[in-house]
Amino acid sequence: MNRNNVNIIQRSGWFFLILFLFAVLIVVQLINIQYLEGNKYRALAQKFTVREFTIKANRGNIYADDGSILATSVPRYDIAFDPVAPSNRNFNKYIDALTLKLSYLTGKPQSYWKQTFVKARQNNRQYIKIIEGVNFSGYQKIKQFPLFRLGRNKGGLITELHTKRVYPLGNVLKRTIGFDRGQRNSAGIEGTYSVYLKGKDGMQKKQKIKYGVWKPLSDINDIEPQDGYDVVTNIDVDMQDMAHQTLLKQLQKYDADHGSVVIMEVKTGAVKAMVNLGKTGQGDYKELRNYAVYQTHEPGSTFKLFSVMALLEDRVADVNDLVDTGNGTYKIYNKIVRDAHSGGMGKLTLQQVFEKSSNVGTVKFVYQNYKDNPAKFVNRLYNFGIHEKVKIDIKGEGKPVIPDPKDPNWSGISLPWMAYGYGVEMTDIQMLAYYNAIANNGKLMKPYLVKAVKSYGKNIKTFEPEVLNPSIASDETVRKMQEMLKGVVLRGTATNIRNNYVSIAGKTGTAQTEYWKGKGQYISSFVGYFPADHPKYSMIVVIHKPDSEKGYYGNVVAAPVFDMLAQYIYGKTPREVKVVQVDVNNSKTEKIVEKYKTVMPDLRGFPGKDALYILENMGLKVRMNGSGKVVSQSIPRGTRVKRNQNIELKLT
Repeated sequence: MNRNNVNIIQRSGWFFLILFLFAVLIVVQLINIQYLEGNKYRALAQKFTVREFTIKANRGNIYADDGSILATSVPRYDIAFDPVAPSNRNFNKYIDALTLKLSYLTGKPQSYWKQTFVKARQNNRQYIKIIEGVNFSGYQKIKQFPLFRLGRNKGGLITELHTKRVYPLGNVLKRTIGFDRGQRNSAGIEGTYSVYLKGKDGMQKKQKIKYGVWKPLSDINDIEPQDGYDVVTNIDVDMQDMAHQTLLKQLQKYDADHGSVVIMEVKTGAVKAMVNLGKTGQGDYKELRNYAVYQTHEPGSTFKLFSVMALLEDRVADVNDLVDTGNGTYKIYNKIVRDAHSGGMGKLTLQQVFEKSSNVGTVKFVYQNYKDNPAKFVNRLYNFGIHEKVKIDIKGEGKPVIPDPKDPNWSGISLPWMAYGYGVEMTDIQMLAYYNAIANNGKLMKPYLVKAVKSYGKNIKTFEPEVLNPSIASDETVRKMQEMLKGVVLRGTATNIRNNYVSIAGKTGTAQTEYWKGKGQYISSFVGYFPADHPKYSMIVVIHKPDSEKGYYGNVVAAPVFDMLAQYIYGKTPREVKVVQVDVNNSKTEKIVEKYKTVMPDLRGFPGKDALYILENMGLKVRMNGSGKVVSQSIPRGTRVKRNQNIELKLT
């Protein structure tokens, strides 16, 4: 063998040795990946194909004080199909029957669904969306479709649950109920009490089928969501609805920009109704903002309550002290204060000044007694507490503005202008709280909307009436103010709402607004309580920017709303009736029988299944005729109903 052949053999040997060693290394690495580091790489691969998705918890319901639903969540299901999951036998056996059902459900031809599923099965596509937003009843029917009834693994049915928030009262109470769109974008009861309502979210793992498409790995969530708690409010649905309709008619009559009504229980501060209506671009009225809570504005003559209280508390004037209102004008520096009554009202007592709402008389009493020491007047107002919020239990309460002589903008006309409600700002709920305090013999109550948080009927947390100030003024001052407020209706600016049915005490208010733009814009108001001698409810009505050619005085625009609501509420308020029981030993016991009732919502326009869900939550027995949306209901909206009562719905 020559030398060249030997070299070739040696080189070939080295080459094959290198190949052998390389092959050994590959085998070792495969064993290492498969067995020693297999879990690591499998987890890494799964990380990019499986993801955890949040399953939103069912939000708790919001109820009125009688159990009527103000806000609730109804279930919605998205339906999809995994054509690869069924066996060949089951797929071929049921595909025709399934696609026929789906054609009726979706309106798409049977041939479309069959071709789609067959092609997807051939291409190993495991997720075909069928329909979104199916209600619970529809979901139950779909589960029984051919093939689907075999379940997730054998039948390929894929369902994803989410919820939709619905409001049986529609636009009524919308801004008070509010919304929850995250920590920085929430309002009303929904936003303030979200920590109770929202519950705890669950988790479900899903596998990526293709770009943007994820399929649940099972029908069972990895972590089940926990439903939110229910919130029970003080809202009386009857009062709310009547206040809404009455204010709406008055806004329409006077073509006003917006307005609000708040009704409160005198002894507790419980808010029984809160209406906020504003004009839309289309000219109708809806609950656009919670004006009563957030909007501060110059109140005008309703502020005279505090001016007169200050005079009485500081003992610089009394109810029978006289002042000359002259011809109804009073000049201070280069500004003129005018009375609404042309020609003036001559000499008036302090009580008459208040009852007849004389601007000149009020300003003269305040200016002449405090002009040398305006801080004394302002400090008295601060002692009442009107510079502080009343801490209503929903977000967004506006901050009142009560000027101080130390402020850089204080001038010679600040004091007299404050006396009759200009240069100061308060919200409607704040003004109402103080009039309510007068009705409550001086005790200032915190206005509150929510009285309990519950879980399946059991109390989790209760909210009791809260006293903000046990006495805003002396008993003597409070008593005198009560008499003056009665006098406003009996002899003063609000005699037009005096009636023989329910006695009313209160104060009219007519304030110019945006006067720097020119004349003609007003805020009309009336705030007070009823019955005047034994107050049960307080109320404020404020209407912004009525058409001045149609009317703008508080007694004309706002007071009639108060009067109508006071008579309605007084008529529906049950009298306290004691039931006397006599036992065999002739001893007597007394008890008060309480009836718990529910008020029927207006369900017209609701999908039938949503209406069914709401009514069954109310404990009613429902009969439905037709399908689609509700067009009529056998029990009208606002009717009081009992559990197990029958109701019939007609659907389109």
